[in-house]
Amino acid sequence: MSHLASDRFGLGPALMFCPASRPELFGKAAEAADAVIIDLEDAVVSGAKEIARDNAVQALNAGEESLDPARTLVRVNAPGSGELEDDLRALAGTEIRFVVVSKAERTEVLDRVAAALPGVGLIPQIETPVGVLNDLALAQHRATVALLWGTEDLIAGIGGTTSRTSDGSQREIIRFTRNRLLLTAGAVGVPIIDAVFTRVPDLQRLAVETEDACASGFIGKACIHPKQIAPIRQAYTPTATDLEWAKGVIAAFENTAGLAPGAGHRADPELSGAFSFRGEMIDMPVIIQVQRILTRFESIGRVV
Repeated sequence: MSHLASDRFGLGPALMFCPASRPELFGKAAEAADAVIIDLEDAVVSGAKEIARDNAVQALNAGEESLDPARTLVRVNAPGSGELEDDLRALAGTEIRFVVVSKAERTEVLDRVAAALPGVGLIPQIETPVGVLNDLALAQHRATVALLWGTEDLIAGIGGTTSRTSDGSQREIIRFTRNRLLLTAGAVGVPIIDAVFTRVPDLQRLAVETEDACASGFIGKACIHPKQIAPIRQAYTPTATDLEWAKGVIAAFENTAGLAPGAGHRADPELSGAFSFRGEMIDMPVIIQVQRILTRFESIGRVV
């Protein structure tokens, strides 16, 4: 298993949902965000599902004007909706590489999607009580490349009325679920994407929540509005101090392990035992964290 879960799925940090019924927004979303999630599910009313599918297929099959399949995900309708099979038939004729399986609860639905779309990476969206209880099996499925979770369907399924308190913080049951799914993803070695923040005007709360997501191990955060992209990227961008420290640790690691300069960024952390750097003991877990900082710098391409 890789030491860096992002070796398997590296899109992010800002993954923006875009309704499949609004094709005029596809290009703008793809240009603004790190990845776009074309949504065939909740963002599309029942009477517009067919045209939404057509829009998604056309956007993916538009030749030179197509959305980049390497940076495009499609969220399909939930099992039992009566729409999933039509979604899969439509997507089978495209170059789609990643599919978000909404309201994933059991591995049987992942089997169905994987059989219809061979070779496509699946991202189960865990957003129901049953899905949470089956999180390990969903994460371990052969076609799963990442996890995504959701709060609003989850709180509704539990019987609650809102996922957040009056000050905007997540309720205890939501924080419990977030932590559980993060641990599950870490145990299996698949990346996990943090849930959307639905209170679009509250960018300060979004920034705090995203900073915690980054530090805790989420590979990125889903979003629903262009205004949310900058705070998410900011939270995932290493500071100049972080980057200088990380490069120094890697240089010391290379020296201790006898590696050529520049080799330590992706080298096996087990090549070196513990060593001291600026008065701090550095061992394998710290090297893994430092490698993640440098990987994030590469993906963002800037510092703050």
